[in-house]
This record gives sequence, C-alpha cells and structure tokens, in this order.
Amino acid sequence: MKITWLGHSAFVIEEGKKVLVDPFITGNELAPVKPDEVECDIIAVTHGHGDHLGDAIFIGKRKNVPIVAIYELAEYINSKGANAIGMNFGGTLDYEGVKLSMVPALHSSGITESNFNHDGGLPAGFVIEINGKKVYHAGDTGLFGDMKLIGEIYRPDVVLLPVGGLFTMDTKLATIAAKWIRPKYVIPMHYNTWPPIQANPEEMRDELEKEGIKLVVLKPGESFEF
Repeated sequence: MKITWLGHSAFVIEEGKKVLVDPFITGNELAPVKPDEVECDIIAVTHGHGDHLGDAIFIGKRKNVPIVAIYELAEYINSKGANAIGMNFGGTLDYEGVKLSMVPALHSSGITESNFNHDGGLPAGFVIEINGKKVYHAGDTGLFGDMKLIGEIYRPDVVLLPVGGLFTMDTKLATIAAKWIRPKYVIPMHYNTWPPIQANPEEMRDELEKEGIKLVVLKPGESFEF
C-alpha cells in the first residue's frame, strides 16, 4: 500500500484503487499538485470545514467518482451536483473492494459558504481497508478514550494523526493516541500549513519507538509504502 501526503490532511491511499481523503488543495500553499491533476477512484471527506472538504466537489465531478461523507455532509455535496454517498458511525461501505468504516472524531463540522451556513453533521474519521491493509485517518480530532476501541476493533497498520494543536491534538496528545491505538506506523498531519498550527512531529519519535511504533514524517508530495 502506498500513502502519499498532499499537505495538511490530504492523502492519496493506493492499493490498486486510489482513495483521496480530505483534498484541501486550492488555498493550501504546501500542496504539491493542482486539483485538476489529482487521480482517484473514490473520495472520503472527514467533515465540512473548508480545509477538509476543500476541492472534493470539483474533483468528484471532474473524475465522476463518489464522495463518501457523513449523511448530512453528503446531502450538501449532492446539492452541489456531485455524487455523494452518505453513511454514519459504525457503518462500513464496500466500494469496489475499498472498505471505508466510519468512526467518531472529537471536533466540529459546520459548512460556511457565501454567508450561508449548512449543517455538516458530525466530524468523523475513516478506517480504510484494501486487500487486508488498513489505514486509520483520524480527521480533525482531539484525544478521546474510544480511540482505544478503534485500535482494538480495526487494528490499523497505519494511523494518520493531526498534531498541530489549537484546532486538534498536539504532538503530546497524538503520542498518547498512538499508544492507545497501537499501529505499526504513525504519519503526522494537519500541521505547519499556517503559523497557528506549527509543530515538530519529531518530538514524538522517542516515545513511540519505545512502544515499537515507527514514526514516518513525510514532506508534501512524499510517499510511504508498506
């Protein structure tokens, strides 16, 4: 499985099929691609904030691929002419061999567009499984106890964790989350996009390695394979 970071919380997860998660590209100065350059078979959006919904609707229409999101956010996406599939916590969608299981996140999820507020439902994370390999994209979240259950139930190989603080966990809380979830690898995300979320993920390395968890720090555009 190949995981490519596009900056912020945007990733392409590839194992035969390509899953695009939280494609915030326009307005993201760290993004190594343009929205019309991204290839994918399905899109997953964790919540309605602009730095996560991002270019999902544009890419979904351009590629004629479905966008998976919590029900209320999916209804909004459908209202914009894209093809959205709504789901909710505890559910698993099997789309052409890609399994997306929706899990909770501790955050908010409003949509604001041209002074029009739309209910974005609740924020979420996704456990993405292809050919038996599993990646847990935590979305924007604080630390919460049920991360232990997510680890026990889904047993992800890789966890993508926000570490920028202010709006999400910081490196200290993300380290605790990783210890609870116990993946093989942790990839930090949602940091250094703007000054308020500056972070140094290397602060996590020693503690994680004591637990047998490998920290993989990517630059935007870089990939990790396992």
